[in-house]
Amino acid sequence: MSRPWPSELRLSPARDALTVRFDTGESFTLAAEYLRVESPSAEVRGHGGAPRKIVTGKEDVKIDALEPVGNYAVRIGFDDGHDSGLYSWDYLHKLGAERDRIWAAYLEAKGLAARQTG
Repeated sequence: MSRPWPSELRLSPARDALTVRFDTGESFTLAAEYLRVESPSAEVRGHGGAPRKIVTGKEDVKIDALEPVGNYAVRIGFDDGHDSGLYSWDYLHKLGAERDRIWAAYLEAKGLAARQTG
């Protein structure tokens, strides 16, 4: 079975969402906030064996730039200065296909982090 390959990346006029269409016929519209808090960067995922960092306060973040990286990924630049995450085609597909589960887990972790620091 071949892996899904993007056929189109389209930034919304408001720069608050990215629509990714795949050659499988699937299409996902991913909010900028979702993409930012689920960045595959070491800053978010944790350096080395460090725990994942729960990123908050990104409700109004916008996408500033999309930069192709080879033929396997796109670097997404955000207006908060974050631009170190490389979103592979597989990762973008996963973010779309599993959005409900991933977003629910993020919201739960965000709530736990808020209660621990509050």
